[in-house]
Amino acid sequence: MELGKQIKKYRNELSLSQDELAEKIFVSRQTISNWENNKTYPDIHSLVLLSEVFGTSIDNLIKGDVKIMKEQVKIEDRKKLEKLTLVYGGLFLLVMILPIPLVHFLKYVGLGIWIALLVVAFYFANLVDRKKKQFDIQTYREIIVFMEGKKLDEIAKAREEGKRPYQKLFMTICAGVFTFVIAILFTYVLK
Repeated sequence: MELGKQIKKYRNELSLSQDELAEKIFVSRQTISNWENNKTYPDIHSLVLLSEVFGTSIDNLIKGDVKIMKEQVKIEDRKKLEKLTLVYGGLFLLVMILPIPLVHFLKYVGLGIWIALLVVAFYFANLVDRKKKQFDIQTYREIIVFMEGKKLDEIAKAREEGKRPYQKLFMTICAGVFTFVIAILFTYVLK
């Protein structure tokens, strides 16, 4: 990050030691050293005090870091969506595969376990859907492009928006067929 370099640059321009700067903004010399070596990042109160001591705006002080922070937020958002999608996918698979064995072997307790799994799967589906709405992504292609850290151009975006209703219908039919096939297989296996 650039903030450490900026603090050191401004401190040297004012011919201040780390101790002197620390005293002016009410922190320890070690804290100043950690900031300059990018080991830690100052809180907003310290940034305000630094900008006052250096006679510059906070924008000038953290200029290079804003872009880095935005990129980090994008990376963290993509990772969160990936994790949520993975958890939801696993739960969806369990909800599809486990109902017959759970009910067959555990009766009502198995049904309760399956319902609990279903509730948790719906919860994670809701979280994934909120993230998709937050980033305005709906179709599979949009999700893949988002995960790669890119954006669709306007024409491709319009095409993908046109596919959304058909894709939802297709996914619903596929889920129904998959459930039906699994149910038949388990019925056959358990007889």
